[in-house]
Amino acid sequence: MSSHREAPGISKDPVADSSDVYAFVSPDQPDTVTLIANYVPLQGPAGGPNFYEFGDDVLYQIHIDNDQDGRANVTYLFSFTTTVIDPDTFLYNTGPVQSLGSPNWNRRQSYSVLRDANGQVETLGTNLPCPPCNIGPLSTPDYPALASAAVHGLAGGRKVFAGQRAEGFYVDLGSIFDLGDLRPFASAHNHFGLSGFPTNGPGVNATKNLNVHSIAIQVPVTDLTAGGWKPGAVTSPQAVIGVWTTASRQRARVYDVDNSLYVNSGPYQQVSRLGNPLVNEVLIPMGKKDYWNTQVPADDKQFASYVAHPGLAELLPTLYPGVFPNLAALNAKGTARADLEAILLTGIPSGIVPGFQNFTGATQADMLRLNVAVTPASKPSIYGILGGDLAGFPNGRRVFDDVTAVELRALAGATIPLVDKSYTPDAAASAVTDGLTPADLDIPYLSTFPYLGVPHSGYTTPSS
Repeated sequence: MSSHREAPGISKDPVADSSDVYAFVSPDQPDTVTLIANYVPLQGPAGGPNFYEFGDDVLYQIHIDNDQDGRANVTYLFSFTTTVIDPDTFLYNTGPVQSLGSPNWNRRQSYSVLRDANGQVETLGTNLPCPPCNIGPLSTPDYPALASAAVHGLAGGRKVFAGQRAEGFYVDLGSIFDLGDLRPFASAHNHFGLSGFPTNGPGVNATKNLNVHSIAIQVPVTDLTAGGWKPGAVTSPQAVIGVWTTASRQRARVYDVDNSLYVNSGPYQQVSRLGNPLVNEVLIPMGKKDYWNTQVPADDKQFASYVAHPGLAELLPTLYPGVFPNLAALNAKGTARADLEAILLTGIPSGIVPGFQNFTGATQADMLRLNVAVTPASKPSIYGILGGDLAGFPNGRRVFDDVTAVELRALAGATIPLVDKSYTPDAAASAVTDGLTPADLDIPYLSTFPYLGVPHSGYTTPSS
């Protein structure tokens, strides 16, 4: 959950809280791109009888910029409808759910998906059923089959899925938010003069045994590129797209006491967005987090100073005395972080990383930037470009990419030589991590769409 609970307002509205967004060339279908947006973070699998679901009153969107201005040229829109079969029972299901049409499934969701390409709106699907939540072996005895049935083929060689998945983002939230006390480097932390702290140890995955709700769509590359450009030269500006997700609510909401329901009206207002992981979470200051969620990437110049002078990079030498002397010296000079501005706000120009670019021009915009001409790696690295794998983050983002380690290392100065060859990173900069890898997940990723694993069962999964 690279952006869960990242702003005070959205932390109170989990069904509209975008926790992760992924964009990558599909490894098993390399003529397509897979886009995934996760919502409703931190789901305990046993959270019944009112199990988790998408919001009927939320408009979910995945946006693509293909002309380098930080504004959407292609948008996929998802809206959900909940149906209760028998309102006189408290049960989510009244017996085993063995198909998406089972009469035993009492509270179910379906959705529509539209594609807006520069104002030309096309309906791709309506009344598409979601799968139920994974309740347990008696209620959902063959959950993989239910989820497979909820992968819907759409016109034009597209696929779509919306429903519960295992949380695939691994992160030691407990250590990161406890004043950056990363367990693999605990002995080097200053601990503010307090005693009794353990020595170095492995990270603890805070998202273990948790689920999330995913919207995933797989589309031909030509659906997304300017003019339907087909992958050719990696150096072509048309090869690069920008991706982000948003959730919006109608401006007015009134509670109807007589009918015990909320009534919504008015135009939609964006309340959540996510492009690059962790930006709003750890770069944008508390007083602007809710405001940041309402803005479009094209207007991100107003937040650029927080990327150029990140607070966490300034804190690292204090939290770890003597570990980051070169970073401390750079901070003391007040030098703007051109490397972070390139990675997060403009993309990486040609000539910086051999054989690669995902540059989208001078407009500073927080988007995942994906060069669709870069083919999937035969031996991928979870560290993406920092691990020599040009198909990984920050070239888009795959479900297994260790974005926490990549961004921690970038903040610590490992990427400064991309733009300043005279800078020598501190030795720890290329090793800093929260100590986790995909091996710390107890449910594996899938090798095919929708790639995130089968959700944890409420009956068989211990409480986190």
